[in-house]
Amino acid sequence: MAARVQRLSRSMLKTLRDDPADAETLSHKLLVRAGYVRRAAAGIWTWLPLGKQVLENVTRVVREEMDAIGAQEVLLPALLPKEPYEVTGRYEEYGDLLFRLKDRKGGDYVLGPTHEEIFTQVVKDQCSSYKDLPVILYQIQTKYRDEARPRSGILRGREFTMKDSYSFDVSDESLAASYAAHRAAYQRIFERLGLDYRIVSAISGAMGGSASEEFLAPAAAGEDTYVQCPECGYAANTEAVSVTVAPSSVEGHDPVEELDTPDTPTIETLAEHLGVPASATLKNLLVKVDGEITAVGVPGDREVDLGKLAEHLAPATVEVVTAEDFTGREDLVRGYIGPQDGMAGKAFRYLADPRVAPGTSWITGANKEGKHARNVVCGRDFEVDQYLDVVVVEPGDPCPNCGAGIELDRAIEIGHIFQLGRKYADAFELDVLGQDGKPARVTMGSYGIGVSRAVAALAEQTADEHGLCWPREIAPADVHVVAAGKAQQTEAALEIAEQLGEAGVRVLVDDRAGVSPGVKFTDAELIGVPTILIAGRGIKDGRVELKDRRSGEREELPIEEAVARLTQA
Repeated sequence: MAARVQRLSRSMLKTLRDDPADAETLSHKLLVRAGYVRRAAAGIWTWLPLGKQVLENVTRVVREEMDAIGAQEVLLPALLPKEPYEVTGRYEEYGDLLFRLKDRKGGDYVLGPTHEEIFTQVVKDQCSSYKDLPVILYQIQTKYRDEARPRSGILRGREFTMKDSYSFDVSDESLAASYAAHRAAYQRIFERLGLDYRIVSAISGAMGGSASEEFLAPAAAGEDTYVQCPECGYAANTEAVSVTVAPSSVEGHDPVEELDTPDTPTIETLAEHLGVPASATLKNLLVKVDGEITAVGVPGDREVDLGKLAEHLAPATVEVVTAEDFTGREDLVRGYIGPQDGMAGKAFRYLADPRVAPGTSWITGANKEGKHARNVVCGRDFEVDQYLDVVVVEPGDPCPNCGAGIELDRAIEIGHIFQLGRKYADAFELDVLGQDGKPARVTMGSYGIGVSRAVAALAEQTADEHGLCWPREIAPADVHVVAAGKAQQTEAALEIAEQLGEAGVRVLVDDRAGVSPGVKFTDAELIGVPTILIAGRGIKDGRVELKDRRSGEREELPIEEAVARLTQA
């Protein structure tokens, strides 16, 4: 089957020599410079012809593998009524991330950030018996989220392309099978795309449900940090890393001793004043959880991971207290907060990291100006209302699986799979008639792939100092034919391009007149097609040069041999 031959002389393509002024990541710089995308507004991008082809190639791979597991493609509206999101509470939970708008009659609508609610309603309308299940539905569609700081080009935009699919099953065992099918499909998708990826444990957060895993593409530009163990292979998003500290006896400790510690409102000043390591102190960070003052206790040498805390407490809103929050609160002594009762009282709910285990002894605030307390024992002098693993994970922390020191790396999230369970089915009373003739509540899975984000992840992972370097599966062409400049070379280049196209090879041919060979060669490397064929001086002798874009290897061949090799690739 013949393939398309794209002539640059007839294409809308404008490459740039310099990086965009606002670009920070490699993918942002190169996708703009190579003419794949252009900025329309903050976080909103136009996909130009070459970029659209790459996006469609990623979409094709995703669609083929979803179809292979029996998923059925649908297309839901992006403009949605607010009512379904009110039913699940997510109309408020999404907060400022949600695009809200009104129609001319005053009706409230949203631009879909994700579609669990709408898919649930579709299945409730279409499926009535266990015989209709299991079913997997998916769509590849534009999503909208009003990011406060859209950045990194298409990596974090306010409008993006996503594949979201949902499984509907009548039993937990069947849900597990749907989840496993998606997991395997995702592995095939990312392998076909040529992405280096890791599957890591994650937490479900506001999505709800039980099992949750992320697919991460390691990249310096990544906004996710994940841990991996070099010994046992354990991998997890830092938000999902947890530790277990065995409790010890609360007996045998010295009694609480109040200390005079003026001008020591920070862990550093306290540790220096007392001549103790920061790890001997208990840090108590005050936050507001849905407006309620709450304290979070961690060892003094560790920091609270606010993102991790927010995920654990979702859908509640978590904010750090400000100076204004202490106004009129004599029970809150800034810089000298402690969790223990009996020392000016405890005026807050107390959360703590598992490292603050029963039987551990600490130096902490005495809830009095200029005072701290020593020998404050968890389980004797104070109680923890809820344990949450909330410290910032550090290299060398023990692996939760084997105890070896863990390593940290940066990555881009390209996929996420959840076993949602019955959260949304309960909200919409999604039941089918079971085998026993009684109503059976449906259980769900939710599975997402960032399609446009995968393009950026590939650019980040495969580009070099010269430009983009696409894997063949998703490149805009298989071969980039460059006519060095003279009429004879251009004619030969076009003839070769047609031969390749007739043989089913996708070709991009640079036949632009008045453009120097140097600019054409630079553009070829910037654009990143896997193979470059140069019709240069050797044309008069019936020879061309082949260059592998990734390795840089060059080889001069007779035209016939070059065409034969490329048509067999």
